[in-house]
Amino acid sequence: MGQIKSALEIALERTESVKGDKASINHFEAKQRGKKLANEFLVSGGAQGKEVNLGEALKKASKEEAENLRQGIFDVLVSQIGLPVSQEDISRAERVGKGLQEVIKDNRFVALYKQFLQLLARYQSEAARYEEAIRQQYAPKLRQKEEELSRRLGRQVQLDPFQDPEFTAFYNQNMNALKENYQSAADQVRGEAARFFKGE
Repeated sequence: MGQIKSALEIALERTESVKGDKASINHFEAKQRGKKLANEFLVSGGAQGKEVNLGEALKKASKEEAENLRQGIFDVLVSQIGLPVSQEDISRAERVGKGLQEVIKDNRFVALYKQFLQLLARYQSEAARYEEAIRQQYAPKLRQKEEELSRRLGRQVQLDPFQDPEFTAFYNQNMNALKENYQSAADQVRGEAARFFKGE
């Protein structure tokens, strides 16, 4: 019978021929530091603590390290481009734009992102109007359900529309249609950011 090997012995045999490539490790670590810096940048500047200066961090790094830091910063920030849910998300989008301007030194991107921020504000106000219109359109049906429940239970019942599966489906259908109209703009800005980042 053959000798039974432990999982550790098998793993060591498989990795024996793998040599650590110091340059690859340094690139990876610099990119990870860039991601960490970007995340710290997104939460800094408010009440949380001191401001993280991305431009300063890039200047202090060696040329080789700076490119990987820049890539890590870009990867985190570009992933944050999307449609807002609340006013706080608009502020975050502004912050994302400021950070991206540190790694994309192109005035065309600055102008594009400014337009995108205006689009986000328009989306948010349109979403609020949509929600109000959906609630008003569904209100008679909701009142009818409340009256029916009140009669059955013998006491006044007030329903939250989002507890009604029919309303939720109606709401999601209409809001998703609105989101689809604006989502393509967010996708386009992400694509353009990648293009400008590569220097195209």
